[in-house]
Amino acid sequence: MVRLSVASERERLGASMDVKQYMSQLGQQARAAACELTRANTGTKNAALLAMAQAINAARTTLMEENRKDLENGRERGLDAAMLDRLELNDDRIDGMIEGLKQVAALPDPVGGITNMNNMPSGIQVGQMRVPLGVIGIIYESRPNVTCEAASLCLKSGNATILRGGSEAINSNQAIAECIRAGLAEAGLPEHAVQVVETTDRDAVGELITMPEYVDVIVPRGGKGLIERISRDARVTVIKHLDGICHVYLDEAADPQKAVDIALNAKTHRYGTCNTMETLLVHQAVAAQLLPQLAAAYAEKEVELRGCEKTRAVLTDITAATAEDWDTEYLAPILAVKVVESMDGAIAHINRHGSHHTDSIVTENYTLARRFLTEVDSSSVMINASTRFADGFEYGLGAEIGISTDKIHARGPVGLEGLTSQKYVVLGDGHIRQ
Repeated sequence: MVRLSVASERERLGASMDVKQYMSQLGQQARAAACELTRANTGTKNAALLAMAQAINAARTTLMEENRKDLENGRERGLDAAMLDRLELNDDRIDGMIEGLKQVAALPDPVGGITNMNNMPSGIQVGQMRVPLGVIGIIYESRPNVTCEAASLCLKSGNATILRGGSEAINSNQAIAECIRAGLAEAGLPEHAVQVVETTDRDAVGELITMPEYVDVIVPRGGKGLIERISRDARVTVIKHLDGICHVYLDEAADPQKAVDIALNAKTHRYGTCNTMETLLVHQAVAAQLLPQLAAAYAEKEVELRGCEKTRAVLTDITAATAEDWDTEYLAPILAVKVVESMDGAIAHINRHGSHHTDSIVTENYTLARRFLTEVDSSSVMINASTRFADGFEYGLGAEIGISTDKIHARGPVGLEGLTSQKYVVLGDGHIRQ
C-alpha cells in the first residue's frame, strides 16, 4: 500500500525549515544507504524495481490527481504549452514509467563485473572491478517521469540518489517518491536509497551541489541556465551537457531520399529535445536539388528556415541567418541552413559551432563517412541516421540518466555502466614484493 502523506510532510517541513540542515540530513542518509547498497545483490535490486512498477500501477489515480494540482498551478503561473506538456502525466506516460522500470530490471547488472584480469610476472593477478559511484545527486526540471527513470538507473547500478525536481512538479514527484519507497521497502532495501527533496526552496540546490562529503556526482538535467549555474558553483563532479546544437551534413554523395528523410526526421520528430538537429549543412553540389524538396517538407511542418547567402540563392524567400544562428539551440521549429563547399567545411563548422553532442553525415561514400566519424569531435557521430537516435533507450542502454559531452568518465548517453567506475583488484596467495 502506497502511503500518500505528501502534503502533510511538506507542511511538517514548513517555511521555517533549515534548508542546510535538511540537505545535510539527506546527504548523511544517502551515504549510509549507499554503504548498504554495496551488499545488495542483483535479484534484490530487480525485486525493488518490479515492486516500484506495481506500486505505480496501483497508484495511477493518485498520481494523476497530484499531477492535476501541478498542472493547475502551472497554468496559474503562466507556464507555456511546451512546459505543461512535459509536466503532464497521463496513462501512456505512467505506462512508460512502468515499462521503463521493467526494462531496467531486465538489464545486465554492471556492478561487480571483473575484467582485464592478467597474471603478472610476480604471480599476482590484477584486474578491474566495476563499482558504484556512491551517491548521485540529480537536479531536473518539469518532467516527473524523470524521477522514476533516475531512481531506477541509480538503484540498479548500486548508487544511492538524491533527486531534486522542479518546483512545478512537486506534487507529482512526491507521489512518485511514495511508490519508490514502497518498492524499496518490499525488497528490504534502505528507504533512503532514493530520496526526493521535499522542499521547493532554491537554496536546496545550492546545498546539494556543495556537499562533497555526502555526494559523489551531480547530474543536472534541464535548461542551459540551470546547467551553467551547476557547473559554475558545484564542488562535486558534474556529468553534463550545456547545449544540443546538433548537425546533419548532406554530402554530395548522399542518397537523395535518405537525405530528405533524415533531415526531416532529425528536425521535426520532436522540437524540444537535445538531440534535435538545429543546423543543416548541405554540400554545394546537391544544394539546388535537395533544398527545394526540403523547404517544401519543412513548410508543411511550419518550420522557419534561416539560411546563409548561398542557401538564399536557392531559397529566395527565407530569412537570412545571422552569426548567432550557428550557435543557437532553438528547441523550436526553427532551422539554420548552410551550404558548404566540401566535407572539410562541414567538419570545420561542426567542430567550431557545435556543442559536441550529436552530428550526422548522409553519404554513400564510405571513405568520407569514416573520415567524418574520426574527425567530428562529438559524443555521438552518425552515418546515414537521424540525430534523434542519440538516446539511451535507442542505444540499448535501457534508459539514460542524461547525455554527457564531457570527455572524462562518461560521454554520450549515460546508462548503467556510466553510473559506475572501476577499481583495481589484486589476487594473491601470500605473495610479497621482492
